[in-house]
Amino acid sequence: MHLLNTLYVNTQDSYLRLDNDTLRVQVQDDTRLRVPLHHLQAVVCFGRVGLSLPLMHRLADEGVALVLLEESGRFKARLEGATAGNVLLRRAQHLQSLNAAFTLDFARACVAGKVRNSRQVLQRGAREAKTASEAALLTRGAQDLAATLRALPSACDLDVLRGLEGEAARQYFECQPLLLKADLRPTFSMNGRTRRPPRDRMNALLSFLYAMWMNDCRSALEAVGLDPQVGFLHALRPGRAALALDLMEEFRPFADRLALSLVNRGQIRAGDFLVREGGGVSLTDEARKAVVVAFQERKQEEVRHPVLAQVLPLGLVPLVQARLMARAIRAETDAGGEPLSYLPFLVR
Repeated sequence: MHLLNTLYVNTQDSYLRLDNDTLRVQVQDDTRLRVPLHHLQAVVCFGRVGLSLPLMHRLADEGVALVLLEESGRFKARLEGATAGNVLLRRAQHLQSLNAAFTLDFARACVAGKVRNSRQVLQRGAREAKTASEAALLTRGAQDLAATLRALPSACDLDVLRGLEGEAARQYFECQPLLLKADLRPTFSMNGRTRRPPRDRMNALLSFLYAMWMNDCRSALEAVGLDPQVGFLHALRPGRAALALDLMEEFRPFADRLALSLVNRGQIRAGDFLVREGGGVSLTDEARKAVVVAFQERKQEEVRHPVLAQVLPLGLVPLVQARLMARAIRAETDAGGEPLSYLPFLVR
């Protein structure tokens, strides 16, 4: 399906080939879609999707990213052309990653954004709760996250900070069943966060949404010239896009809210999942299509950005945040000459 400037190819055993200046999607001998290459910024393929070598070369020449994901949404590979961006910005990023004080301050901002936005999810759930007892439990969960926020400034190193983030995530997901309609809880409740593979329906849905947010965050970082591999909260590891994970933290609650909406509204049902040998759970082809559509629709909703003080589509927020990251990494200063810190996007 072609949405905005990203082509999502979800149909299994489909094949993509170059047809002059057009990308053609085939299923067996049937042409399902033609998209002019100049309309595309990225092609995202889920699962068993084949591509011709001429198309791969052309995508690289045109600067169109090719992203390969498993059916579950787990990242597999990304093909791009020559690295663009400001080499001085990347050099500053690499140097700042060796600066312990900057790294801790930056990582603290990422955790604060995630915890603050997660707290908003619980507070909203408390307001909409059907019973006083459930409202009280959700309010208590929000208070626990507020306590984490108060503890963040005193975190003296990354290990302490990551411990606070992990405990906040545990408390948050403990409250997750209360955000579902009562009759859906036996089917969609999750016993903690599981992945690689997800072990229940809600984890499978969240993993898929997180993967799409991750792709958008990585693309935003690359668009402003940052190195997605060199992060601050997430440790450097071969093959890990650490900075993209840092940026994604503040957007995880947006994925959570969409997952809850899809389930509570009956747009995603119990039968929309496959349970594989070994206990792994994944979305069906049709369910993935429905989630992609809902994800793109949600990204077009307008939000007010607190730093820019203007309204813009949610889908553009990762790009704005990537620019704010670059500003902090370059050590730009405010009107008073003070270095600018990274400010996460906070939902209102």
